[in-house]
Amino acid sequence: MITLIIVIALVVLFLLYGVSIYNRLVKLKNLVQEAWSSIDVMLKKRHDLIPNLVETVKGYATHERETLDSVTRARNQAVSANSVESKEAAEKNLNQAMMNLFAVAEQYPDLKANTNFQQLQSELTSIENDIEKSRRYYNGTVRENNTLVESFPSNIIANMYKFEKSPFFELDNIAEREVPTVKF
Repeated sequence: MITLIIVIALVVLFLLYGVSIYNRLVKLKNLVQEAWSSIDVMLKKRHDLIPNLVETVKGYATHERETLDSVTRARNQAVSANSVESKEAAEKNLNQAMMNLFAVAEQYPDLKANTNFQQLQSELTSIENDIEKSRRYYNGTVRENNTLVESFPSNIIANMYKFEKSPFFELDNIAEREVPTVKF
């Protein structure tokens, strides 16, 4: 009789543990989706701001057509990207195009002094900071989710209910990795 009670108690504990793991997996999946949604909102804000910035630069740098067109193309690719991986690639291209645009702006002192351009550049910097924060939060929740999906014994329940790893969202700027050259 006591053995039966112990066996039943162990089975109940095992089931409760399984339910708690399942609930953690669901929670983390939802947090990953919420975090991605936050990134998506920030990217939309950024994408909406870029045409205004391009138009402002156009007024001062009319012969820089190729740079302006590349920013517009990169923005359109970024807007139409659907998956995390395609967004990541499109955002890398957009970052490079934006760096080229700001390099062009450096060549025009009147443009740099334009208050509209300064305001747009300030807004873009603020949005970039928000994207960075959102990306860190997203990648943190992805890390937790992936750890739980891959760790034993939670991986058994994750496999049973088809929970999968989520991709990280990384925007590496190759230029930031290079060592700056300092000349006197």
